[in-house]
Order: sequence, then structure tokens, then C-alpha cells
Amino acid sequence: MEINMKGRFALITGGSEGLGKAMALGFAQAGADVAIAARRMELLAETRDEIAQATGQRIMAYSADVSDAQQVSDLFAKVVADFGQIDVLVNNAGTSQTGKFEEVTDETWQFDIDLKLMAAVRLCRLALPGMKERHWGRIINVLNTAAKAPRGGSAPTAVTRAAGMALTKVLAGEGAAHNVLVNALCTGIIESGQWVRRHEALSSDMPMDDFLTGMAKERGVPMGRLGTAEEFANMACFLASDAGSYITGTAINVDGGLSPVV
Repeated sequence: MEINMKGRFALITGGSEGLGKAMALGFAQAGADVAIAARRMELLAETRDEIAQATGQRIMAYSADVSDAQQVSDLFAKVVADFGQIDVLVNNAGTSQTGKFEEVTDETWQFDIDLKLMAAVRLCRLALPGMKERHWGRIINVLNTAAKAPRGGSAPTAVTRAAGMALTKVLAGEGAAHNVLVNALCTGIIESGQWVRRHEALSSDMPMDDFLTGMAKERGVPMGRLGTAEEFANMACFLASDAGSYITGTAINVDGGLSPVV
């Protein structure tokens, strides 16, 4: 099965590293032109140049803080001015922020809501009209498995991610008649820079691969290993292409079987 995104234009928030970078590379390899957005322009520029050189596709970088409503509007306007349209929107911005419920302040709650939920709300509201008019669109909301199975001490992230799952279902119901498909991908434990930094902090002679395998076993991942950003991006590419043309309103776990909820 060929994953073909030729002639498509995608916007990925949180696109400078990790899952966002992997999705941008995957989309470009499938033939899409890609806009990546994040806060740090220096890192964005490195990612842009790396993917453009590897794929030959048009990759553009935009510095923006998507927790700010005005910057979201400005970002969308710039991308549309440069690309003409947005066919695929990936809401990927956000980091895990957790703590004991009594200790989470109003300011922390508000920041998490603005970054993870309202950024997606605002970008979807801007992107939907054009997608519906063209009768083709894909929206992917990147969440985590705590959206389905939250544990104590997982607020505010688990709560905002659960809201993102509800948003996904609402938009899927409104977009389906217009061939605008909306899905969520729920991450488990994925290899990333945070694990590299944790390994370095241990000052251990343990090889990185052994460290990651041990981490997977400690966290109880049934497959016995951490996932890779590329594996996550493979599912995003499927959903963003015509290969996933009858899938909408789902929240798919990409977690090696870790979540107790399907």
C-alpha cells in the first residue's frame, strides 16, 4: 500500500523536534509540502533544512506560541498566504505537565488549557471552512493515553488531553459529511530527547539501548520496548492520506499495548 500525499499542504504545531519532526519528515517523504511551527526559530530552522534536504519538498518554519490567540491567528494567516491552503492540520504542541491536584495552581491550569486545548480549538476553527469548501481535509490531534485512562497525579495534562479527545469526536461528527476526517493519536512512551537526557544524568556506563529496554520493562510496556517517533509518524501518515479515507472520530493508541483502555 502506497502512502501518497502529493499535492497536499500540511501544518504541524510542535514541529521542531520529536513527534512533530518525525511527522513532518514522513509527510514530506510521502510528497506533501509542510509548514512546521514551534517557539524556537533556531531549532525550527535546523529541522526545516534537514527535512528539505532529505526530501526535496517545500518545508517552511514559523515561530509561534500557540497558547496565544493572536499568534495562532497570525500563524494561520502566514501559512495560508505562503501555501494557499491547509489540507492537513496536526495539533501536536504541548508538553506533559503533571502534579498533585491540590498543588496545581489556576495559572498552571490556564496555561495547559491554552496550550493543549484552546490552540487546537482555534486552529481547527480557522482550518475547517477551507477544508469543507474543498471537500477534503484531515485533522489529527496528538494526545496521550492518559486521556482514556487517567491516574492520580496526572492533572492537568490528563484532563486537557481528555478534552482534546472529546473535541476530536465533536469535529469528526461535523466534518464527516464534508470529507473532513478528524482523529486523535494517543501516545504511550516514545523514545525522545527526555530519555537521552535522563540517561546522561545517571552518569552510567549502561548502553542507551539497555537503558531504554529497562525503562520499558519498569513502565510495564507489554511489547518490552519504547516506541519510536517514526512508528508514531507512520500512523499519522496513514490517517493524513487517502489510505485512511474511511476512518474518522477515532482515538488510536500508539503505545505498545500499555493502555488498559482500547
